[in-house]
Amino acid sequence: MRRWWPLTAICLGTFMLLLDVTIVIVALPAMAADLRTDLSDVEWVVDVYALALASLLLGVGSRADRIGRRKVYLTGLAVFTAASAVCGLAPDAGVLIGARAVQGMGAAGMFGTTIALLGSHYRGRERGIAFAVWGATNSVAAAAGPMVGGLLTQYLDWRWIFFVNLPLCLIATVTTWRFVGEAKGRPRGGQRADVLGVVTFTVASGSLTFGLIRAHSDGWSAPLTLGLFAAAGVALALFVLVERGHEEPVLDLSLFRSPSFTGIMVSALFLQGAAFAHLLYESLWMQSVLGYEPVEAGLFILPMCASAFAASALAGRFGPWPPRVSIGGGLALIALGSGMQAGLDAGSSGTSLVAGLVVAGVGVGLVTPSLAAAALATVPPERGGMVGGAVNTFRQLGFALGVAVFGLIFQSRVEGVLATDGGIPDPHGTAAALSGGQAGPIVAGLPEGDRAAMTELVREAFASGLNAVLLVSAALGAVASLLVVATVRVPAGGFEHGRPGADPSPRDGEPRADAAL
Repeated sequence: MRRWWPLTAICLGTFMLLLDVTIVIVALPAMAADLRTDLSDVEWVVDVYALALASLLLGVGSRADRIGRRKVYLTGLAVFTAASAVCGLAPDAGVLIGARAVQGMGAAGMFGTTIALLGSHYRGRERGIAFAVWGATNSVAAAAGPMVGGLLTQYLDWRWIFFVNLPLCLIATVTTWRFVGEAKGRPRGGQRADVLGVVTFTVASGSLTFGLIRAHSDGWSAPLTLGLFAAAGVALALFVLVERGHEEPVLDLSLFRSPSFTGIMVSALFLQGAAFAHLLYESLWMQSVLGYEPVEAGLFILPMCASAFAASALAGRFGPWPPRVSIGGGLALIALGSGMQAGLDAGSSGTSLVAGLVVAGVGVGLVTPSLAAAALATVPPERGGMVGGAVNTFRQLGFALGVAVFGLIFQSRVEGVLATDGGIPDPHGTAAALSGGQAGPIVAGLPEGDRAAMTELVREAFASGLNAVLLVSAALGAVASLLVVATVRVPAGGFEHGRPGADPSPRDGEPRADAAL
């Protein structure tokens, strides 16, 4: 059993950092009330974590190949722990958002090294089992976040969604120090870090996400919105130029010449957006419109967690399967599950979501472990840190962009219903308030005779907005599924060992599977 302690340590850290992506979703209304700010402001508590995580993963993965993956993992764990404590003690929204950004930086140090650490500790059939367990951890953490957040918020306080990390981080640190062996890749060229590459990528992704968020509040033609999009375009162009000229880039763009690598990266980008970004708006609907308590809202999302875990466990038991089957089929199920949820109306309740969430959870459970292993199978082992960072970067960037894009779609659709069906004098302002969780105050502020009509209109508008978001999620999943089937060509044998035709024996710069045992 000692040979599985490295997997335990890595999965514990992974569980915490991914739980923290979604654990705040059902706690946002309580945060906004306690910190005396608007829900739209504290939504940055969700996005800034995902953005910091996505922006730094590329640099972390590449740098860890040179200085040591275990060292980077432990450093990230320490930063994550300290930032979690600050989040729990935050006196206002500004401190909370800033601490969440730092927490995301620490999470990047952990997440950017997990795939490569697993790849260096396990070979052959054990590698398949390890990735299946790690994938199940990914699936369960992301899907269980709303439920855990609801329990802690309702029965303790929203601050406990951060304090709960502290004892778990201590256990993860001790276990990692004791059982996880150091591993390095074989970098090409010099030792000069690609700082400019990390900076330009961070500016590009952050400006694009912020621009999308501002677009649905200020409008597409507002100077700030246009300036942010321009900054994103310039930063992205600079990123490409920097990466093409750097001897040790954070992302080797030549890898995209491989259709398999490109298909895997695009599917990683679409996965998180299609599977998880809409949960924020479903939780908002259940709490601010249907009046559910945080735990009740989380319970309706819990079946997704259970089906994701079951699918990952079965994939580990009966796999590995070719990525076109596991990834392509899983994305198709995510698309189907999103489409099944997109039939809401003014009379719908949380039970309307359950069947679709179960189907989507099965898809998540199939895709997540296969995605990581398939990404490693496209490159030599010494590039494992870079590619592990890249696939996780695209996943988290997909979530951050998904939250921003879905917010734009959601508010636009709500505004359309209010203007067409309700004759609201200020549909844009009312839609913005509803998107910010202000359904209760809006209805309560009306004369008693108008409340019933407004309640019905709000329920209709929210349902219509959610349907639009869910249909876009379904489209993203379907497109990604077709792309994987058309482009990814990683045979099952190479997939199991980590790269096509790979020899399961250790390589220079990597420890044996039993190095830390």
